[in-house]
Amino acid sequence: MHASEIALTGGWVVGGVAVLAVLAVVLVPWRWDRWRRRRTGRSASTLAAVCAVVLACALAVNSLGSFYPTLGTLVGTSADPSEGTQAEAGPNGQFLPSTGTVSASRAAAGKGTTVHLTVDGTHSGVHRDVDVYLPAAYSDPAMANARFPVTEWLPGFPGEPRELASLFGLPDLLDAAIAGHRMPPTVVVIPDISGEPRLVQDQECVDAVGGVRDDTFLSTDLHDWATQRLRVRTGRASWSLAGWSTGGYCALNLALRHPQWYGTAASLSGYDRTADDVTTGNLFRGREDVRNANDVDVLLHDHPAPTAILLAAGVGEVDEQAAIARMRAATVAPEQVDTEDFPGGGHNATAVHAELPGVLDWLGQQLPPPLAPEGNPAVAGSPAVPPWPLPDPAVRG
Repeated sequence: MHASEIALTGGWVVGGVAVLAVLAVVLVPWRWDRWRRRRTGRSASTLAAVCAVVLACALAVNSLGSFYPTLGTLVGTSADPSEGTQAEAGPNGQFLPSTGTVSASRAAAGKGTTVHLTVDGTHSGVHRDVDVYLPAAYSDPAMANARFPVTEWLPGFPGEPRELASLFGLPDLLDAAIAGHRMPPTVVVIPDISGEPRLVQDQECVDAVGGVRDDTFLSTDLHDWATQRLRVRTGRASWSLAGWSTGGYCALNLALRHPQWYGTAASLSGYDRTADDVTTGNLFRGREDVRNANDVDVLLHDHPAPTAILLAAGVGEVDEQAAIARMRAATVAPEQVDTEDFPGGGHNATAVHAELPGVLDWLGQQLPPPLAPEGNPAVAGSPAVPPWPLPDPAVRG
């Protein structure tokens, strides 16, 4: 059995470990004077009881938040990165044309197709798994020349692309939103934002100083790859970013750092600046210019662009609501910031399920419909919103 098949959530798992913890605690006084070697027995049984109680509490919290659904997500291994997809498109999507039969069959039932592939970042040197949702209209012969709007959907840490289907049911929600005309047929690109091992590799989607160039992969490399391999529109108004928690911060940060490519960003329970803890490490190594260039508040105030932004969070999410207040205060025209408060306050899968339909509706109001252009569209970003000079994290400050 692979680690990804061992569940860490659910009543049986949490309840079973809780029962073992209770038994371990009861064992301590019951065996206190019965051990042949009292000092060793007492120490070992007390330590076992403490560990069992801590494990039971950790599993209970994890189950409520759905942070690590399986042991594989905890240790950073995946038996099958393509789990939850309907077709395999191979390295850099080279087999995308061969997925047409599967896509056409699903499209006949009004369903999109999620394909798994890997992308080699030519600029970043990063190699990651990527899932791509192709709407049913993508397989419609009548739209064979049409180019579609794009949403890059960024999972939270330590999530994987496949969890968007298995945990949140995103493909089904997209099918419903498109069928209900609440959202135009949209290609959704879902990259792995962290890589493996996940537990201690929270890069926050930034180009770390002297480290992994995640920003470059998620923006430059994926944008280049998608415009070359997929039938997608290229104007910034047709490209959006969205994500939950860490993915929400990433969506905002990337959209504001690269306004030449992205016209829209939606954050679900996200925040406004990178974390600084044991999972992230020292991302900026004292470079305040690089840190500020990844601070959403600074970007909103100092580098305004005509970007549509949605900030969504539960009414009881204190930290996230505080971040929203800071971002709203930093907003400068021509930025457009909308907010949405949802009932509850849990930073967990239940909250995401409550937020997703509304976020998809909002994205649907921002994105244009598919377009059948004359000739080949330009791949370059919109000249109306030029890039601003980002500090180079490879250069010593």
